[in-house]
Amino acid sequence: MNYENIIVTTENSIAAVTINRPAKLNALNVATIQELHHAFNTLELNTEIRSIILTGSGEKAFVAGADIAEFAHFSVEEGAQLAAQGQEILFDFVEKLKTPVIAAINGFALGGGLELAMACHIRVAADNAKMGLPEVSLGVIPGYGGTQRLPQLIGKGRALEMILTAGMVSAQEAYRIGLVNHIVPQTELLSFCNGIANNIIKNSPLAIAQAMKAVNANFKDGVNGYETEIKAFGKCFGTNDFREGTTAFLEKRKANFKGI
Repeated sequence: MNYENIIVTTENSIAAVTINRPAKLNALNVATIQELHHAFNTLELNTEIRSIILTGSGEKAFVAGADIAEFAHFSVEEGAQLAAQGQEILFDFVEKLKTPVIAAINGFALGGGLELAMACHIRVAADNAKMGLPEVSLGVIPGYGGTQRLPQLIGKGRALEMILTAGMVSAQEAYRIGLVNHIVPQTELLSFCNGIANNIIKNSPLAIAQAMKAVNANFKDGVNGYETEIKAFGKCFGTNDFREGTTAFLEKRKANFKGI
């Protein structure tokens, strides 16, 4: 499929999804959210793809926020629907993917942009990146999961300070508080993320999917993460990947996982 707002490329079991609206600093509008949903869904169904890297075009912004012009005149009902639909088709969707997504934060990640990065499974920031949730300065709050995922990542106190002050943090501060996994020079960002992706694709995709499901379960109300882990652990024993992995270990060779 040809996309208007994103670019999708694949190589060696790794997909790269680039949000391509440089004139708008890659701001998320409804059309871009729909395209991202379609791209992630398509890549999820492609068994050849074992890892996904998400980034923004250019060197200024990963995603500088939502496209405010689209919702500036929304009613209460329209605002709630905007958040619900966005969470369902993109932010929660990415978090629940069976394929790991690495956010390559190449510049500003603000509002919906930071919320999208937080929905990804791993975050790597360029040394020039700046992150924040400035929604309260617009008279609204983060609506794409920001009030939930930010405290999960950095703790309640720090999250409230970021949200209530509407301030930005540098890449260095984001690393210090645990918001990002790594900081690298801008020129090395994608190659570094590819290195992580290559380490991921050596492993069993079925085990990886079950591991992410178990980790996510710990943050769901009413769900016992330990029970989810036990069931996921057991499921692994019925896969060819488990047989291949254990056989390869005993035979002292590298495993060749098929994802079945």
